[in-house]
Amino acid sequence: MTTTKAAPARAERRDADDPQGWQFNSSLVLTMVLLVVVALQGPIRRALSAPVTQSWMTVFVAVFVQALPFLVLGVLLSAIIAVFVPPSFFARALPGKPALAVPVAGMAGAVLPGCECASVPVAGALVRRGVTPAAALTFLLSAPAINPIVLTATAVAFPRHPQMVLARFVASLLVACTMGWLWQRLGRADWLRPPDRPSSDNLSKAAAFWGSVRHDVMHAGGFLVVGAMAAATLKAVVPADWLHAAADNPVVSILALAILAVLLSICSEADAFVAASLSQFSLTARLAFLVVGPMIDLKLFAMQAATFGRGFALRFAPATFTLAVLISALVGAVLL
Repeated sequence: MTTTKAAPARAERRDADDPQGWQFNSSLVLTMVLLVVVALQGPIRRALSAPVTQSWMTVFVAVFVQALPFLVLGVLLSAIIAVFVPPSFFARALPGKPALAVPVAGMAGAVLPGCECASVPVAGALVRRGVTPAAALTFLLSAPAINPIVLTATAVAFPRHPQMVLARFVASLLVACTMGWLWQRLGRADWLRPPDRPSSDNLSKAAAFWGSVRHDVMHAGGFLVVGAMAAATLKAVVPADWLHAAADNPVVSILALAILAVLLSICSEADAFVAASLSQFSLTARLAFLVVGPMIDLKLFAMQAATFGRGFALRFAPATFTLAVLISALVGAVLL
């Protein structure tokens, strides 16, 4: 009995001496990282001065610095449209016939800037307020792909190939309108779950605007960093023979960059600079990268599933990817 009572007593004294116990907090992590950096400063300095590392850092900084202004401007404009332009405006502006509303909605994306992060909730708001789903889905695909910010960024990223701007515009608009018409013809009402009303409806305009800006800058900025890192790695680390082997095959190169666009999930205001850095690949392959990315990638699939239902996303995403690859190849063969 004495031993049994003594153990809790020792535990109570230990708890009193250390009331919070062992905690692995951020200060401890920072201290440990600094100690490791100091201990390994020699190898770290040699690694940073290596030609491969210098090349990686040069490509990363160049891609990131060039793309960041367009990313911020696009986020600001998309937040203005999403918050201050009422969805009823689109319902009044679109024709009553769905077949005519599809191309009008597609062209609306050319004059209304917005990244893909903003296009999904805007399309959901359009469907919720009675806009025909075919037109709303066309706008969802076209707005982040052919708006003025994206086309301007493409022109800056490809100064020696101005035809890339026209090719991106034509291919993206064709994909968006074709998907809208296909949905009008083949889509079923039970495949599209009516989106719920977003919680931002209860916020003031200013709060909703700055909330949208903060979310999109942090979210899209993170994907821009990942995209710049991937582009730098492809340029500096991956053997040139591998890239040339993939780039020399027209079919493989188009599919490779289309899949890369899905995996990287880069914001459309910044993807042109990443595509421009992939100079080993043909212009047609890079066009596929620019057309596929704003329409279907990992984050868009998750957002579409959350907004319209998983059944919709499982049907809409593969069809969009396939059509985007085929039309990119066709437009590239004609214009590039």
